[in-house]
Amino acid sequence: MKKHFDSVVIGSGVAGMGVASSLAAAGKKVAIIEEDLWGGTCPNRGCDPKKVLLSAVEARDKAIQLQNKGLHTVPEIDWPELMAFKESFTRPVPEQSKDSLQSSDVETFYGSASFTPRQTVQVNEDELEADQFIIATGARPSFLDIEGKEHFLTSNDFLSLPEMPETITLVGGGYIAFEFAAIASAAGAEVHLIQHNDRPLKAFDKELVQLLMEQLKARGVHFHLNTEITKITADEKGFTLSDDSDFRLHSDLVFCTTGRIPNTETLHLENVGVESDKKGILVNEFLQTSNSSIFALGDVLSKSQPKLTPVSSFEANYLVSYLTGKNSQPISYPSIPTMVFSAPKLAQVGVTAETAENNPSKYESSTIDATNWFSYSRSNEPVSTIKVVTDKQTGLLVGAACLNNEADELINYFSRMIDQKMSAEELTEKVFAYPTIASDLSYFYS
Repeated sequence: MKKHFDSVVIGSGVAGMGVASSLAAAGKKVAIIEEDLWGGTCPNRGCDPKKVLLSAVEARDKAIQLQNKGLHTVPEIDWPELMAFKESFTRPVPEQSKDSLQSSDVETFYGSASFTPRQTVQVNEDELEADQFIIATGARPSFLDIEGKEHFLTSNDFLSLPEMPETITLVGGGYIAFEFAAIASAAGAEVHLIQHNDRPLKAFDKELVQLLMEQLKARGVHFHLNTEITKITADEKGFTLSDDSDFRLHSDLVFCTTGRIPNTETLHLENVGVESDKKGILVNEFLQTSNSSIFALGDVLSKSQPKLTPVSSFEANYLVSYLTGKNSQPISYPSIPTMVFSAPKLAQVGVTAETAENNPSKYESSTIDATNWFSYSRSNEPVSTIKVVTDKQTGLLVGAACLNNEADELINYFSRMIDQKMSAEELTEKVFAYPTIASDLSYFYS
């Protein structure tokens, strides 16, 4: 059956849902297509359930830090109970997401979407026409192409583990690997992390990454750097990982954490002349593809900005304003903080310390050991290292990185200061509750 809409959105993650519901609220006739879980990756099998699991790790860490300082018992993580708690968040998401779309007068279609040479989208028996198509299909875990790759599990599997095994191995050194390493080790597993070179978390400050690794090693996490796995063999007791040399490691479960790839294969973009590369769909500064009637946003894009949930939301808000005629300007991204929710947390935003070191005439950087600051010493944090970068000409903060338990809160303050171009004088005019992370901000300029 052929149906016509003003806009057809493919994908119901945070980007797709945001665009679809907002366009419908603006009076557009909108359809949305989903082939997996309504609501997309983040609330179903991504950042939200991961943070639920991390909550138990954070609580346990606080207790460990205050051992013999008022506390004498360290709680153990009951993995099945924790997973049941996680399920209380994720189980309702698909139905709630679909109901939310339908209550916004968005017509929903469930199935795989593909473009036809007729400039329409086919989904099951329906053929959808539209003035504009919006691709928001996101990304999925990638796999190393090695012998025995069928034995790999993914982040989706980790977030649904009914029991935590005695030993797990994470192949890949990105943020997912570091986050899962912290969670699994706190839950009692022996954790191995394998990276093909000596630079895990390569997008983050090298010195802070090294400090994070030392903290994870103290928790029992084993790092195997400069190790390129070429084979996985299954036996009755689990799996053996090996390289082309003499590396051998046995593990109960093996997870591939080598990144994500865009969901584009089934769309048949070639039928409508939409250009893409291995990183995703190519768009211009208006999020428009090489086909003027097709737009794309979110993790399916090939872009330099981090592929993060809040970035997808930002792009959705922009695209709605552009398509409804409220904004005719190109998209302009603000400072985007990036996070590794490990133990401790690692975050950064803006100009990096490495960039500052390579441009000494333009930037000044400083490293601060804040372990003895009251905000961190009161909970006996083992490490709190913060780097700030200022512009030499203006004195303004232009970059920051931090490693501590409050990095997720602190990096947002730094991001706001950078975007608002807040000077040291302006900061001293603010009154914050004391003592808090916010009340420490002025110290970074002193």
